[in-house]
Amino acid sequence: MTVEKLKQALSNITDPKLLQAILDKGQVMNLESGKVLMEPGQFIKAVPLVIEGSVKIMRMDDDGKELFLYYLDQGETCALSLTCCTASRPSEIKAIVEDKAIIIFIPIEVHEQFSNEFKQWKDFVSSTYQMRFQELLVALDAVAFKRMDQRLMQYIVTKMKQHKANELHTTHQEIANELGTSREVVSRLLKQLEKKKWIELGRNVIYIRDDFEELISK
Repeated sequence: MTVEKLKQALSNITDPKLLQAILDKGQVMNLESGKVLMEPGQFIKAVPLVIEGSVKIMRMDDDGKELFLYYLDQGETCALSLTCCTASRPSEIKAIVEDKAIIIFIPIEVHEQFSNEFKQWKDFVSSTYQMRFQELLVALDAVAFKRMDQRLMQYIVTKMKQHKANELHTTHQEIANELGTSREVVSRLLKQLEKKKWIELGRNVIYIRDDFEELISK
């Protein structure tokens, strides 16, 4: 990992001293898809910075049901992790590597040091809070005000954009887990979309029309 590569990934950070400090004091890890980074109840010892790939952030209830919140993409970190670090509280989320990723983990004490020494780090943290707060409001609005078919269609659009592909390799159960509903509901709604010829269902794969986002907005 070089300063130049780090600068390209963290577009909001240009201070060469801060970039070098991140490399010197952070731990770089190459992680495969499906790797669980964090579970509810675990104490967070480091702040993740995504350099390549993506991480999926989920909320879990006491019964183990999951609800998708947002993705961490290149150049981003997790506001909920920052909050738990600052308050010395256990994690309330589950974080899973979605696409093969390179992540730099910044230890809690180093994060606090950076906040005192580097204005760009404070600005980065502040903008992260603001962006994630808006995303959490979107997730809350979806659960509170949108029908499940609307949530499913928006979920498909989000996945398409995340993977930059019109094929989603997933199961109906995995989708149900992320939307906090049952597999039967997801299967029924997907079949309705297939009848409209907006998607085509295969074995653990969904083929989506190029104009899907346009179709659902009408």
